[in-house]
Amino acid sequence: MSELVFEIGTEEIPAGYIQPALAFMASFLDRELDGLDLAHGAIQTVGTPRRLTVSVDGLPERQEDRSKEYIGPARQAGFDAEGNPTKAALGFARSRGLAVEDLQVVETDKGEYLMAVEQIPGKPTTELLTELLPSLIENIPFPKSMRWADSSLSFARPIQWLLALFGGQVIPFAVEGIESDNQSCGHRFMAPDFFPVKDFTAYKQDLEQRFVLVDPEQRRRKVLEEVEQAVRESAAGEQARPLVDEGLVDIVTNLVEIPWGVCGRFDEKFLVLPDEVLITSMREHQKYFPVVDDQNGLLPFFVAVNNTGIKDRAMAAGGHERVIRARLEDALFFFNEDKKKRLVDRVDDLSGIVFQQKLGTMADKTRRIVRLAGLLADRLLPDAKEEVERAALLAKADLLTEMVGEFPSLQGVIGREYALLDGEKESVAQAIAEHYMPIRAGSALPDSRIGALVGIADRIDTLVGCFGIGQRPSGNKDVFGLRRQAIGLINIIRGLDLSFSLREMLEQALTGFADVFEAEPGLIDEVLAFIRLRFENELIAGGTAQEVAQAATTVDFDDLRDCLLRIKALDAIRRQEAFVVLSGAFKRIRNITKDNTATDIDESLLQEPAEVELNRVVRQVRDEALPLMEAQRYDEALQALLQMKEPVDTFFDKVMVMAEDPALRRNRLNLLTSLRELVMRVGDISRMHVED
Repeated sequence: MSELVFEIGTEEIPAGYIQPALAFMASFLDRELDGLDLAHGAIQTVGTPRRLTVSVDGLPERQEDRSKEYIGPARQAGFDAEGNPTKAALGFARSRGLAVEDLQVVETDKGEYLMAVEQIPGKPTTELLTELLPSLIENIPFPKSMRWADSSLSFARPIQWLLALFGGQVIPFAVEGIESDNQSCGHRFMAPDFFPVKDFTAYKQDLEQRFVLVDPEQRRRKVLEEVEQAVRESAAGEQARPLVDEGLVDIVTNLVEIPWGVCGRFDEKFLVLPDEVLITSMREHQKYFPVVDDQNGLLPFFVAVNNTGIKDRAMAAGGHERVIRARLEDALFFFNEDKKKRLVDRVDDLSGIVFQQKLGTMADKTRRIVRLAGLLADRLLPDAKEEVERAALLAKADLLTEMVGEFPSLQGVIGREYALLDGEKESVAQAIAEHYMPIRAGSALPDSRIGALVGIADRIDTLVGCFGIGQRPSGNKDVFGLRRQAIGLINIIRGLDLSFSLREMLEQALTGFADVFEAEPGLIDEVLAFIRLRFENELIAGGTAQEVAQAATTVDFDDLRDCLLRIKALDAIRRQEAFVVLSGAFKRIRNITKDNTATDIDESLLQEPAEVELNRVVRQVRDEALPLMEAQRYDEALQALLQMKEPVDTFFDKVMVMAEDPALRRNRLNLLTSLRELVMRVGDISRMHVED
């Protein structure tokens, strides 16, 4: 068994490209090596801005010999009555490079057939890798690729060298004139010479000696160490510490091959800027870490991470200080200019921003959101309706500010700051920032119901509007991020435990587009189905069984809170033996009554004792369960429904449902239909029945 070491040396690759590329390399090799019947051990990947590297342990020196079977014509068609081969047998043997005598007869489900067995000798692993590794290079996907010089290869950045070893020996191949070798290269500036590589362990050690930490996890730890040490050695004070953003750490880790931290400072006059402005300016434009005190208050310091060693820290810090000073001067200018105009005075100017060509401007959207948020407030937060509508009115106004023009990620956040400066209520200002939350999957939800209602109104308006003009997501195409909008809507409702009619709000949103488009029949059902699928996926990803989720959502998906309560109750009861039996009987009931909707029962036609008893129990259970369902006490309601298990079993044992007498048949179907409708108020439990 031998080890593969493969490194693609390049010009500096963008930080966000590196980890996805390494993940692809590992999965590609795992899949392709398995397809070549090459058993292997662990696959490891490492990388820096200048290299993408993968190693594979335990590869055999060559493939094992294999045999491949080919089924040909039926034996009866391959040989005549005297046992002589026919043209069919001769042609089949010739096509596989065999003599007729080498064909075998095998028994199949369809009878006896001729079979050819091809013996395939295994190839040396080096020979297979010579073809596989260039294919790997060609298939790595990047968000954006480039071609250079007269190269026909598209890659993230120009390739400079290729290291390819198997068992310590070079795997010979060339890509765009670059031949594979056993050489790697150290740090571009601090150790730029090439050096020979023996194996993966030596590769990592030799690179570290040449100022390259090729393992991203090791490099990440070193980034954090350097940032913290730079603050400790600065004049920021004993209580100072870096404000660590995990996303920024990830970016910086893939911007350097070895990190060197340096702490700089900026003029205290810039502390008048909102914290988010300072943090965003440092993080997004310069990839600097802010510094805070023990109360999380920003200090006039920052930490930069260099890719080269620092001999003169004061000079290095001075270079970074000049850069950030220019950025912060711009931010301060924008801030002061923005303060000259109140948010509310910007609302009318939203007519100059197009939301969507067919759906109008941001001013149009704002009017729709205000109305929809007000309707939600009527149902969920009537005492704060005025604040909800005010927040909805101002929610998009900061899109016209210089600050958001410079830092788009500050939309909502800077709106909150400007609203407070304008004297708006704190609850309104908070809601302006919160209506964008959650920004992405797993991120924070709104803390306030005011912000939640504005966010819900915004998302519902977008969903209905985009579906109404045919902008539905398909495949990877989702221009307006409607999947994300739906998931955000679901998470807000769940996270804040809100209860309202989703259908009603979608219909109300649709009326806001009355002069914009003519709605197709079933549009609201389509939007609901779209949201429901996201809802089910979220539940299943969280551990809820698919059949439980669908049992509840398929019968009623209007109030998500109610739906979640029914799902919880169904999940709790589904393993009880009585419920398992009842769900099986209910599946039978669903099938029998699928074309029946009537539930009126003529008790004079109830002849058999079993149907009399079932009717009595259904009426009794209905009287007991309906109040529980109305109170959303679904766990107790389901326990009440279990009382029908024995009468249902007896009914099917003793009573012929499809009687010859039409009146009897109809009455018995109606009885079962009334039972079906009662159970369906909680869920379609037939979906939860598993056949033995």
